[in-house]
Amino acid sequence: MGSLKRVNSVEEVVVKGQLDSANDDVVSEPLEKKARREKKKNEKKKDVEMADGGDAAAHSVIPNSIKPMERRKKRKAVDKERHRVASENEGRKPKQSSLESHSASSSTSSGLPEFHISVFKDLASADVSVREAAAEALVTELQEVQKVYDRLEKKEVAEGGLQLEAEKDDGLNNCAPSLRYAVRRLIRGVSSSRECARQGFALGLTMLVGTIPSIQVDSLLKIIANLLEVTSSMKGQEARDCLLGRLFAYGALSRSGRLTEDLISDTNTLYIKEFTSLLISLAAKKRYLQEPAVSVILDLADKLPTEALMNHVLQSPVLHEWFEGATEVGNPDALLLALKLREKISVDSLMFGKLLPHPFNPDKLFATDHMSSLVNCLKESTFCQPRVHNVWPVLVNILLPDVVLQEEDAATGSNSIKKHKKSRKCSSSIEDVVKNFQCFYEVIIEGSLLLSSHDRKHLAFDVVLLLLPRIPASFVPIVLSYKLVQCLMDVLSTKDSWLYKVALYFLKGLSDWVKYDDVRRVAVIVALQKHSNGRFDCITRTKTVKDLMAEFKTETGCMVFIQNLVSMFVDEGHASEEPSDQSQTTDDNSEIGSIEDKDSVGTLGNSDFLKSWVVESIPSILKYLKLDPEAKFRVQKEILKFLAVQGLFSASLGTEVTSFELQEKFRWPKAATSIALCRMCIEQLQLLLAQKGEGSLAVANGLEQNDLGSYFMRFLCTLRNIPSVSLFRSLSNEDEKAFKKLQAMETRLSREERTCGLSIDASKLRALRYLLIQLLLQVLLRPGEFTESAAELIICCKKFLAAPDLLDSSGEDELDGDGTPELMDVLVDTLLSLLPQSSAPMRSAIEQVFRYFCVDVRDDGLLRMLRVIKKDLKPARHQDAESEDHDDDDDDFLGIEEAEESDESEMGETGESDGQTDDSEAVVGVEAVGKEHPEGSDDSESDGGMDDDAMFRMDTYLAQIFRERKNQAGGETAHAQLVLFKLRVLSLLEIYLHENPGKPQVLMVYSNLAQAFVNPHTAEGSEQLGQRIWGILQKKIFKAKDYPKGEAVELSTLESLLEKNLKLASRPFKKKKSASNPSKKKQSASWNRHKMIASLAQNSSFWILKIIDAKNLPVSDLQRVFDIFQDLLVGYFGSKKSQLKSEFLKEIFRRRPWIGHHLFGFLLEKCGCAKSEFRRIEALDLVMEILKSLVSSSANDSGRDASKKILKSHLRRLRHLIKELVTNMPEKQSRRAEVRKFCGRVFQIVSTHNLNKSFLKDLDPDTQAVCESQLGELFVALKKLER
Repeated sequence: MGSLKRVNSVEEVVVKGQLDSANDDVVSEPLEKKARREKKKNEKKKDVEMADGGDAAAHSVIPNSIKPMERRKKRKAVDKERHRVASENEGRKPKQSSLESHSASSSTSSGLPEFHISVFKDLASADVSVREAAAEALVTELQEVQKVYDRLEKKEVAEGGLQLEAEKDDGLNNCAPSLRYAVRRLIRGVSSSRECARQGFALGLTMLVGTIPSIQVDSLLKIIANLLEVTSSMKGQEARDCLLGRLFAYGALSRSGRLTEDLISDTNTLYIKEFTSLLISLAAKKRYLQEPAVSVILDLADKLPTEALMNHVLQSPVLHEWFEGATEVGNPDALLLALKLREKISVDSLMFGKLLPHPFNPDKLFATDHMSSLVNCLKESTFCQPRVHNVWPVLVNILLPDVVLQEEDAATGSNSIKKHKKSRKCSSSIEDVVKNFQCFYEVIIEGSLLLSSHDRKHLAFDVVLLLLPRIPASFVPIVLSYKLVQCLMDVLSTKDSWLYKVALYFLKGLSDWVKYDDVRRVAVIVALQKHSNGRFDCITRTKTVKDLMAEFKTETGCMVFIQNLVSMFVDEGHASEEPSDQSQTTDDNSEIGSIEDKDSVGTLGNSDFLKSWVVESIPSILKYLKLDPEAKFRVQKEILKFLAVQGLFSASLGTEVTSFELQEKFRWPKAATSIALCRMCIEQLQLLLAQKGEGSLAVANGLEQNDLGSYFMRFLCTLRNIPSVSLFRSLSNEDEKAFKKLQAMETRLSREERTCGLSIDASKLRALRYLLIQLLLQVLLRPGEFTESAAELIICCKKFLAAPDLLDSSGEDELDGDGTPELMDVLVDTLLSLLPQSSAPMRSAIEQVFRYFCVDVRDDGLLRMLRVIKKDLKPARHQDAESEDHDDDDDDFLGIEEAEESDESEMGETGESDGQTDDSEAVVGVEAVGKEHPEGSDDSESDGGMDDDAMFRMDTYLAQIFRERKNQAGGETAHAQLVLFKLRVLSLLEIYLHENPGKPQVLMVYSNLAQAFVNPHTAEGSEQLGQRIWGILQKKIFKAKDYPKGEAVELSTLESLLEKNLKLASRPFKKKKSASNPSKKKQSASWNRHKMIASLAQNSSFWILKIIDAKNLPVSDLQRVFDIFQDLLVGYFGSKKSQLKSEFLKEIFRRRPWIGHHLFGFLLEKCGCAKSEFRRIEALDLVMEILKSLVSSSANDSGRDASKKILKSHLRRLRHLIKELVTNMPEKQSRRAEVRKFCGRVFQIVSTHNLNKSFLKDLDPDTQAVCESQLGELFVALKKLER
């Protein structure tokens, strides 16, 4: 021990701490003496240093004047030294064992049981079970020690033994030495921040004080104050540990139950009042101590009777002062304590000061004046974020009693569909709750938290989430107020906002709250959109409202939603007029919405924005709705009635009209609905009817019940018959006449449809009927534009009915007489005239009618449609130059030469190459022309079968496009309209090809579409148009399961198409002549177009050959086909410009072997005399493909003889080809390998058919020598087989 005396004071403290904590079972008297001397030097500071053995010592040796970072480094160094000393002490086991035996013998000699102080180490364990076991062991041992100590007559003998600590005047005179040491050790331990020391030592103190009555309360309070006193020299972590230690010690005393026991034994005890004062004084020192201190007082209050609370707790003068100053400084914990104590005593008291009203009741508590006085208290509750302060749940429980809310929920659920009657008592209580809730929300949430800092806005969102589970749906308009929604939008409009994630979390909580309640969901959607003018998702860049609307699954929920939106649309003053105080409700770096949103406000107006959202949203709930047909039809009727009433009609007398026939009341807004909104309603009505009309068949005896179109027409007629109701706009005489005729014809078709049952005729009539309905709405939507089309469509309907005319009609409507166009031609012309300016639902109805009637479409009708596809807006000078080419259309069916010549003529002006295909890049330069195009100058073959009237009907829209092109610089609008028109006509052609895949007319459609695709001006500047034509050709023609058949498909036409396509496939890629350095983008576009055209030509050739092959013609009739391929091979071998791919020819020979067999000899000759070494080597694959097909067809003996005969007839040409190959052997190694490979396969085939001798017979010796030198073993093996 002598060496320990020479260490400095720091080491002495460290060693003392180690012997006290890490080696608690060893107690050294010399070290105790040194500790006493150290205590005399440092006075009371040493008690704090001994809090947990070593930790407090580590804090005490570091001067307070050092900076926090340096203090932390030195503390780590001291801890390291302490651990080193502890590890060295572990090596001194024998010496420690002797000390332990001395301690045990001393304990035995004193007559007290042994106390193992090692349990203190386990009290700081992170494992809860270890801490609990250590606390139980501690209490059990000390309880036994105290029992024995109490029975001793001479307590001086026990105290004279080995002492664990120096004697102190702590008031624990009746306690055994071990117990006194344990109490002090536990109180010091609750101030330690090591691991879980506070929890463990507090648990041990709680159990010890509650179990052993010898520990007096006054003594315990004195020891706590002495050992955990915060002196002026303490700073930072050291002071904080002492304060928290006192808090845990007081909490342990409260939970031990000793204060309650003392109250039972002595009702006049002063301990409770003193205890309360000590806790309040402690809470006043630091903000973070207030809430846990109040929690300790409330824990004690739960164990005390009401009388004790009034006579002891509330009589604390410190508590009274605390309550008095709470509203001024903003003390939420004082408010929490006052509310909880008032709840327990249920007696009015002036002790609560200004915190609670006197007398107390909820109405006075949540009155505006009193809430205003509590603003500071509630605003300061943000210090515990992200956790919500405990005062808020208490306030919510008082504000929203469960009984009243359950009654309100029942009333709300009943009110969703029908009125609900409530008793006066229930009504008054609910009204009081609503009033209190509104005052609380306006003063605290809107008037205080939302207008303050980010933290308080965060708190506002948290409090609203706290309110949601307890409020009924009727409270949603109060909760989701204008200010809250605006604040939410301001935050979410910028992702960089500090509160962005908080707002997202709030929206998630809101969505979860409405998840299983349609009434709540409706209320939330209405509130969000009402205060954002229908643009909540747009401004916040979320899908909140959209996702909420997609969750409607029941008919009841949909009906509630529709009723609320209708009320929002009709009621005036729905949109909040409050200005958004951006300086108070927004973040510093956020905006309200985007620039586009702000611009759009000026064009439509705030109220119309919300109404437009209503109009769009009501039909959209059908998108995700899955109901049975009857329920869905009822929902559709409600939607239809709203759209029809608000979009088609207006009331001339007042804003309400009652229909006695329909037994319904209809309402309109007080202010007249704008034309834009009426148009929007009509468009949505068209969409609704289009969804119902597509793909549905008439149901016998059920048409009237579930047919939305019939219901709409009856509803329309009923409202038009009401005198005080009129259409939203007045119609001209022509439009009024067309409107009535359309109504009458729809009624007639409806009657006829019911008589047809489930036949295809019923489907045709139904399609016509829905087209009439769409046209009727289109007349209202765009008056003056569809009168003639309506008249023609009515005429077609009359002819289809083939019944006496029941409608009033004028003479010009009749089609009777000679020279009139065919009915289907008129129908096609009418549909084409409706297509350009029709809405999407109208186009859908047109396509539906065309689908049912396209089987009967004549060639003239098809040509008129195809003429639209081929129409372009080229300048007049280019048009004139090409008109001559169109006259010779029989010779140039695909317009190949036309495309080439036009490209060459335009190169100097447009800078585009002739081979462009990417339609977005293949735009020929367009200049405004001063005169209109002559309509008859284009596509003479299409104009051939039309009279003047048909031409006029066909070209009405095209003429309008040309006029617009003349009037507008650049013609962008005219071009866009023409492209749009072409795309719509292509949809009809696609339907025709789908319904009639095997008709000969498919060939005509193909040729015109191919010509349009190849012509660079047809798909002028529109990539979409070119891709659409390409897709139709590929999917509906080339890859279709059926193809044109029959005698109507002429071979001459097929031969002409085949010849043109083969030429197109071999056409070379031409580069520009004018531009010396074309851009890479243009070069790429040109090359891509060339590849697409080549691909089209190849696929077309395969398809045409399939049609020819299916005709099963004799070889004599196919001579023209063979001649075409011979000419193709001549160009392939003779011209370097030919871009024909050998893979393409190889695929033709593989698919149609009869072509290769017939051309085999010609191919061998051309290959043998080819000038180009590359073409000769490339053609070897073609020769081998034909040879394989010849050999593979000879499976039996007769087949083998036939193939041998054919092969023998071509043996001379084969010898000549091989002679040319080996004599003029290529220099490139890869080509030499191809030659050897080909020769080897030929030798194998010759050997297989036993033609070796014949093959070698006419080979001269020089040729054989060359073959042997070039081919080696391949030729030698052939000669051996010949022998």
